[in-house]
Amino acid sequence: MWHDIKLLNATAGALLALTLVAVLGAALWWVAQRPMFTLKSIQVEATAQGTLRHISTSTVRATALPRIKGNFFTVNLDGVRAAFESVPWVRKATVRRAWPNGLVVTVEEHQPLGTWGDDGRLLSVAGDIFTANLAEAEEHGDLPAFIGPLGSEREVVTRYHDFQQWFAVAKLKPEKVSLSGRYAWSVKLSNGMTVELGREQSRDTLKARVERLVNIYPQLLARLQDRIESVDMRYPNGLALRAHGLNLKQEIKKK
Repeated sequence: MWHDIKLLNATAGALLALTLVAVLGAALWWVAQRPMFTLKSIQVEATAQGTLRHISTSTVRATALPRIKGNFFTVNLDGVRAAFESVPWVRKATVRRAWPNGLVVTVEEHQPLGTWGDDGRLLSVAGDIFTANLAEAEEHGDLPAFIGPLGSEREVVTRYHDFQQWFAVAKLKPEKVSLSGRYAWSVKLSNGMTVELGREQSRDTLKARVERLVNIYPQLLARLQDRIESVDMRYPNGLALRAHGLNLKQEIKKK
């Protein structure tokens, strides 16, 4: 080995390279630990398409900041993102560094569509379930209620918009949409009437049942006024109803 000049030169070059890498690494570590790179500024801003209505500085300080560790170089951006996404009302956050000691966090808020279940959670217009202050959510107006199996949130949102459109013909609005564990649909409307629509047997099942009810609704309203409690549209050729103050259940067949 000691007589092999090429091998000696290669070994010496490798050792020199390792030494330089170690020195450079130590120098970079020393620079990275300087006080000038301690995080001093965290700027929170909304996405270009939205505004921040419910995220306050105090909420951020209480929830996100204690979980942020490190300086400009060492902070884990994924950890910062996760910290902000744990703040109530935050749907999504993106984080970037701002030289030399800052972070810029772009936040997208949840837009509430209604309540979900009976435990105080909310459903967003994107079909996400989240937890936030209900009183703050009510600032957006009266919220409809939603119930459904786990994983059905986006399907429930889609059907809610369908029901809005279909029942608007009769000047009715859905106030509660329920999807049972057996995937049967029911809707409580703005007049207090509950409509049982059952399961979707085909692509047009629900629409056809709603249209059948809407067509006969003026006749029902004329006969029973505001006493209609519930209507069952699961009958293939008609419907069954229950009315307030009447101890009966009758089926009305199509002619």
